[in-house]
Amino acid sequence: MALTEFPSLGVLTFEGGPAGGHTPWPSGTLLNPATFEFPMIWETVSGSRPEAVIRGDRALESPCIEAARRLVERGAKAITADCGFFIRHQEAVAAAVNVPVAMSSLLLVPTLLRQLPPAAKLAIVTADSTHCDINLLGINEPADRERVVIGGGFSSSTLHRMEVMLASHPTKTDIAACVADMETDLSACITRLRDSHPDVAAVLFECTAFPMVTPAIRRKTKLPIYDITTLCRLTFGSVV
Repeated sequence: MALTEFPSLGVLTFEGGPAGGHTPWPSGTLLNPATFEFPMIWETVSGSRPEAVIRGDRALESPCIEAARRLVERGAKAITADCGFFIRHQEAVAAAVNVPVAMSSLLLVPTLLRQLPPAAKLAIVTADSTHCDINLLGINEPADRERVVIGGGFSSSTLHRMEVMLASHPTKTDIAACVADMETDLSACITRLRDSHPDVAAVLFECTAFPMVTPAIRRKTKLPIYDITTLCRLTFGSVV
């Protein structure tokens, strides 16, 4: 494995998914080298099909560590992952490498709650709300847990389209249609959450695909919205 010439952000990716650096997906994803002003490098986590990562397959811990170590050997100065549900392996990977590790935007939850007024709530919008357990959020106080509301951002049709496209070679037309549906779905999800919880004051996107539409959703909702790119810029900016 060749050592990169410049300090880079290392990204753990799904097995069988699009290759990092050669993705047709627009800027905003962790697979597109134009997303950040700094270089990225990628390593595939063996066995990490999306369904295994989302449901929390414990067998992925060792492959995550191995992939992270390969990234460090190649010159990565910080490590992240192309799915927020990799957070289940955050502690193991952080203990195995000597660079900062930020596997998921969900790591921001404790900080964001303290940025908001005590009565305000944080909405977490995730690709799969059935697996986004409150125990993944790093908050133990009952009062803090009551300030978090979770919603699924994808309709079933958009989620199916995303799964198919991630396992294939989509055209630009396919991607544009999917991104438009994503914007519609996320807007609707946030509207539902705000209708039920008028005290929502900020939004955190779990899914690493969502940053493609973060600017559009910010304009629509007039809310602060945080995502994996927020965390990556913070983390990488601390080491270069």
